[in-house]
Amino acid sequence: MPKQSDLPSNDKAQIERRMRELAAEIERHNRLYYEEAKPEISDREYDLLVHELEDLEKQYPNLAAPDSPTRRVGGAPADGFETVRHAVPMLSIGNTYSPDELRDFDDRVRRLLGTSDPVAYLVELKIDGVSAALMYRDGALEYGATRGDGVEGDVITNNLLTLPQIRRRLRNWNAPAGAALEVRGEVYMARPEFEKMNQARMAEGLEPFANPRNATAGSLKLLDPRAVAARPLRFFSYGVGLAENYPLPNTHGELLERLDRLGFPVNPVRWRCESVDGVVDVINEWEGKRRSLPYDTDGLVVKVDDRTVYDAMGATSKSPRWLCAYKFSAEQATTRIRSIEVQVGRTGAVTPVANLEPVFLAGSTVSRATLHNRDEIARKDIRVGDQVVIEKAGDIIPKVVRVLDHLRAGEEKPYDFPTTCPACDSPLVFSEEEVAVRCENLACPAQIKERIRHFAARGAMDIEGLGDKLANQLVDEGLVRRFSDLYKLDVETVARLERMAQKSAQNLIAGIETSKSRPFAAFLYALGIRHIGETASAVLAEEFGSMESLMAASREEIDAVEGVGAILAESVAAFLANEENRAEIAALKDAGLPMALTESERGAAATAAEDSPAAGKTFVLTGALPTLERSEAEKMIRAHGGKTAASVSKNTDYVVAGEKAGSKLAKAQSLGVPVIDEARLLEMLGGAGK
Repeated sequence: MPKQSDLPSNDKAQIERRMRELAAEIERHNRLYYEEAKPEISDREYDLLVHELEDLEKQYPNLAAPDSPTRRVGGAPADGFETVRHAVPMLSIGNTYSPDELRDFDDRVRRLLGTSDPVAYLVELKIDGVSAALMYRDGALEYGATRGDGVEGDVITNNLLTLPQIRRRLRNWNAPAGAALEVRGEVYMARPEFEKMNQARMAEGLEPFANPRNATAGSLKLLDPRAVAARPLRFFSYGVGLAENYPLPNTHGELLERLDRLGFPVNPVRWRCESVDGVVDVINEWEGKRRSLPYDTDGLVVKVDDRTVYDAMGATSKSPRWLCAYKFSAEQATTRIRSIEVQVGRTGAVTPVANLEPVFLAGSTVSRATLHNRDEIARKDIRVGDQVVIEKAGDIIPKVVRVLDHLRAGEEKPYDFPTTCPACDSPLVFSEEEVAVRCENLACPAQIKERIRHFAARGAMDIEGLGDKLANQLVDEGLVRRFSDLYKLDVETVARLERMAQKSAQNLIAGIETSKSRPFAAFLYALGIRHIGETASAVLAEEFGSMESLMAASREEIDAVEGVGAILAESVAAFLANEENRAEIAALKDAGLPMALTESERGAAATAAEDSPAAGKTFVLTGALPTLERSEAEKMIRAHGGKTAASVSKNTDYVVAGEKAGSKLAKAQSLGVPVIDEARLLEMLGGAGK
């Protein structure tokens, strides 16, 4: 295996480009899944992306980005809620997809335990909902929170208390004064109640939710608990986090019984298996039975039943070693492709979609499926009229798995990918450098609709009331062609639109006005610059401080920003060099949108950096830190006036080393750069994070 130093420069550039592409794609899917509740791919496809990036980072550690998504779990906290740091991180669960992979997990468990004897497992259904943590002190609820990014979550106590299964005070509490217990579980919706809620929404002219998980995630983010109370949310408890001065049972099965006695609903559908063979038997039984349940489940959670070995088994930076998830295979159905059309996204990417003969699949009727891209159509030789097997990726997104070409009757027609945009008739651009086919007409109405939706989304300008249907209306009626047009709308104009009343129009205009107080970083993200997600937007906002400074920066200066890199820098520079984009930014400035960090934001950063030993110092982090994710540690360093870098050089002031530090540690030692651990870093930062 070649080392980075042995690679030709062109190979190094290709590898680094692929790593950045993977990181950007993973970040996008993280945002879609955790923050927008709109996943586009299955868990398996997501895991393959992560595994490819992890493998590249292992082979070429010096090319690994310090903020790589492989070092994080979960999504960012939502706006509008206070956040809390979890006393015990809410880590993710490693996935398995076959009995062989499950047996590999069992082999790892027995090696860690130093035994050749069978290990007993407690197997539970993996409810397809949203995780929550409930902190109790002296038996009384102190707060309830979302999982968030696994380290910090949103405090949603009042929302959770609208669920009848959430207790303000625990039953049968018997512990010394000051004892604390964090109960963890899954918030979900039962399918019959979800369908009834959707019928009521459609009767009111509202858009139905796509599935119970999306509805659950959206409900928990509502700022008004009264609105949450109207949603049919339920809760199953499945474990604990912190247990302080409160002894826990020795087995997981007994722990679930304890949670039941404390007053929490615990899923009665669970099994204790004396070996991995028993787990495989449960899998074989429940692959076909899961649809008989009144709620959605996408697999099983397999836990070592003996809790006394958990601490010794430990965890990776992302997941405990004493449990795994077994993901059920996606359900499949056979149907026929009636036609193929293409959709245009906000960046101009053109995606082919198959229109199908309707077929019932995984709880709903499916009539459309993604074909991903032109190359995928060619690779699978997909033709109009073909009989195909489809499945729902992650039980959500329908896709074509394979063509049943042996059933062809000779009337099937190969699909000719269009050469012009279906929305604006502009020539499509086919590039050898990427799979995507693009429409590069910025005035394309299909792109405008997608850009407006992105601009108004929660992580961007967060314009309440501006949903997909209204965005389409505004564009179709010619009222909005660019972002700045939103800020020219008035109540009377909006109220004349179909299905819009005076009150709805007033709410929309109020939401648009409120968006002017969003942070500068959110504005950068809202612009929809290709490859620039929320994290990169925050880095750019912090580094340049204002839109004026960013627009004056060269591509090289943007590239030099830690955490940005060549691909993102080129995208930002190209966007800001475009005269139409510059004119639009000027119009948005005139409308009163945030074009710089506020004085309070600058002041907070300056105050944190005053007299800090980290101020002006450059840090390189390597290895897995005991309690901090790398991105979290880097954020803390920057907040105290320090800088972070991806590689060690003579200009590095400190290397922060964790477990399996690798080549960066060796280079630091050869250069005489001081090496510190996480405890010393926190000490330098004045105890931050403790």
